Amino acid sequence: MEQILLGAVSLGLLWSIMTLGVYISYRILDVADLSVEGSITLGAAICAGMITAGGNPVLALLIAFIGGMGAGLVTGLLHTKLGIPALLSGILTMIALYSVNLRVMGVSNVSLLRMPTVYTLIGELLGTSKTVSIMIAGSLVAFALVFILYWFFGTEIGSAIRATGNNPHMVRAQGINTDTAIILGLMLANGLVALSGGLIAQSQNYADVQMGVGSIVIGLASLIIGEVLFGRHGFKSRLLSMVFGAITYRIIIALVLRLGMPADDLKLFTAITVALALSLPRFSAYLDTIKASLKGGRRHA
Repeated sequence: MEQILLGAVSLGLLWSIMTLGVYISYRILDVADLSVEGSITLGAAICAGMITAGGNPVLALLIAFIGGMGAGLVTGLLHTKLGIPALLSGILTMIALYSVNLRVMGVSNVSLLRMPTVYTLIGELLGTSKTVSIMIAGSLVAFALVFILYWFFGTEIGSAIRATGNNPHMVRAQGINTDTAIILGLMLANGLVALSGGLIAQSQNYADVQMGVGSIVIGLASLIIGEVLFGRHGFKSRLLSMVFGAITYRIIIALVLRLGMPADDLKLFTAITVALALSLPRFSAYLDTIKASLKGGRRHA
């Protein structure tokens, strides 16, 4: 059981980086960006391609981040400059990335067995197991990104991105180019998602062209769990809650599998979880209405 929980925590740390990207697009920019499903695979494909070609696994992660930013740039340009709705822009980019990812990898699945990764480097340096190495790398990257993002969104550019998501009309009145803010936000979000994809590919020792399917739902589930359980006290708290939300989601999945749920039902379970979580405000308002009507009936009685 201990090994299962350690594995869930280590995997949750890697997925938390993807959740931070989803948070930027979905919460800060208020954009449902489906290009995430292609960007996470793009990051994995770039890392797999570079490592199998003899490249440095750390440098591969940097190139994966840059590649993800390129995907976000395409989505942003489609939305802001061509006037295509944000949802459709993300879908178009996601579809295009399927072919791009196949081109990058050359085949649909690339194995990284017995190849050097960031985790083998940490293991050789510290003498730790792979699971512990993943936890160390995931913790360092995830929490470093939280504080970098907290700093960035406190700068003038970061504040403009946040303000664009909150009230674009007010931002335009202040002379800020909202198109540029949206593009920068989507580039940053997809860069983080691709970085997460690279780390995940190196942890599971392969990259697959289908690995991004359903990743947006996983990101939303982690985001909502994090917000509900941990993110109620300021912007830094909300960023940290993305990390803890992803870890909690992975622990829930590990426990559900431990209890006997078939692995084929995981995506259905995740979709139902997200649907229920997104419906909580409606259920809460409905309950408040019932309580108010009951109190009013008692007073009249």
